[in-house]
Amino acid sequence: MLRFAVYGLIGWCLEILWTGLGSLIHGNLMLYSFTYMWMFFIYGMGIFLEPLHNKIRNWNIYMRGGVWVLTIFAIEYLCGWALDSILGHCPWDYGEGILSINGYIRLDFTVAWFFTGLLYEKVHDFLTMLQNISNNNYMSKKE
Repeated sequence: MLRFAVYGLIGWCLEILWTGLGSLIHGNLMLYSFTYMWMFFIYGMGIFLEPLHNKIRNWNIYMRGGVWVLTIFAIEYLCGWALDSILGHCPWDYGEGILSINGYIRLDFTVAWFFTGLLYEKVHDFLTMLQNISNNNYMSKKE
């Protein structure tokens, strides 16, 4: 549960930074940022991608990044479609632009998802290291 929360909180922070940067680029010096409550749960599902990370861990960075782009696009599309079906609207509706696919994903986010996937690899490794340290400390005290 803790790992789910960590992934969710990191996702929220990334969204706030991303949308704040977008505000700046569009001349808004207030740096308005936003995210959606739904995103906590969607980013939290990163915990289910840990086995995929373990399988591709030894691949080169470009292959791993490509896997993350495709995986994140698939998750984003499916979650957008599901929320649209349930709520009648996708919270992150990207509209009908040439790089938007049904308003659920934007192909110009490829680079952002490439690096987000690689960042989540580092988070996964860090959480695993902390868990191993915690388990070793627990076992030492138990003996």
